[in-house]
Amino acid sequence: MKITKCRVCKNEKFHQILDLGETPLANAFLKKKRYEKDENFYPLNVVWCEKCGLLMIDEVVPPEIMFKNYIYVSGTSPTLKKHFNNLASETISLYDVQPNDLVVDIASNDGTLLKEFKNQGLKVLGIDPAENIAEIARNSGIPTEIDFINEKIALKVRNNYGQAKLITATNVVAHINNLDELFRSIEILLKPNGIFIVEVPYMVDLIENIEFDTIYHEHLSYFAVRPIKILFENNNFNLIRVKHVSIHGGTIRLYGARKNSNIEIHASVNDFLDREERMNVNKIDYYKNFAHKVENLKEDLLKSLSSIKEKGKKIAGYGASAKGNTLLNYCGINSTTLEFIGDLNKLKQEQITPGTHIPVVDPKLITGKKIDYLLILAWNFKEEIMKQQNYIREWGGKFIIPIPHVEIL
Repeated sequence: MKITKCRVCKNEKFHQILDLGETPLANAFLKKKRYEKDENFYPLNVVWCEKCGLLMIDEVVPPEIMFKNYIYVSGTSPTLKKHFNNLASETISLYDVQPNDLVVDIASNDGTLLKEFKNQGLKVLGIDPAENIAEIARNSGIPTEIDFINEKIALKVRNNYGQAKLITATNVVAHINNLDELFRSIEILLKPNGIFIVEVPYMVDLIENIEFDTIYHEHLSYFAVRPIKILFENNNFNLIRVKHVSIHGGTIRLYGARKNSNIEIHASVNDFLDREERMNVNKIDYYKNFAHKVENLKEDLLKSLSSIKEKGKKIAGYGASAKGNTLLNYCGINSTTLEFIGDLNKLKQEQITPGTHIPVVDPKLITGKKIDYLLILAWNFKEEIMKQQNYIREWGGKFIIPIPHVEIL
């Protein structure tokens, strides 16, 4: 479904920025017995709304297709666990959260974030549409409602559990098309003096670091602070605090509260808005320059991989990530270039990547095959991965980092 209006400000005029072609869904891994004809491809086209500053893709794939049987889990990354511990501790400290206050996490996945709040004495509840992942959370002691966030489930939760002091939404707001309904649901669920915490990849980091692989169909929107502030205010909330954190290649943590709550607005909000203005984030040329850099990066990466292959060296990927699948499909990298992709997530092992059909395997195979170069597709966890896989240096193995520029280490 093509969008006709900006989901933040309802403007109907967009600027074309970047066309990444027709690609499969980034998490639609294939069982090896499935055929190519089973794959669906969708346009991946990036546009920009000049009125509010929202960067977005203009094709909406129904969420029921993307999220009902999901294979991404949060709990496999020590880096992410540490990040969530920081989020929980910081929020409790900032906003007078008391023991037994309720925390609701939207798109709670396997419950990794909620475990951090639970460990600090709070009541927790997850809401997630993926039945298989929600079951993992429940089995680890995190109560979880299986549903997409909407007004109906919000009323059910409020009636059964009461209103929440904190509602968290990390790496999910960018996935939601109907943002007004999201905020109506938050109004139902949140206490009058409650705090709504959002984390989204920071659009400025995406542009500055050429993180084009962060663009895929699950991510409908790419937020700077300006459109987020407009979104909050259009839905009876104030944006009260902004913090930049390094996770996922650059993320902004945003705190919101009801307009009538009288919770103080921190200076960080205007600091971010002023910085974006100075960087010309509100000008079309900022985005056109990004598109040129993406094309150049693709060319550089393909030249580097081709040169390595010509020398008879073996290359594998590491991290069967959604962002990796955008990069692979846009660059046309398939199993003729990569032997396989190693990944610790057992739900992805023994499958093949969407569109490019590269086998995903247990990372132990890297040793067996004596891989010469490891292309780190999940580059947002590159330090963690390079530490885990450092043994490849024993036989002269090297790492390839594709973003923000091709680097061989």
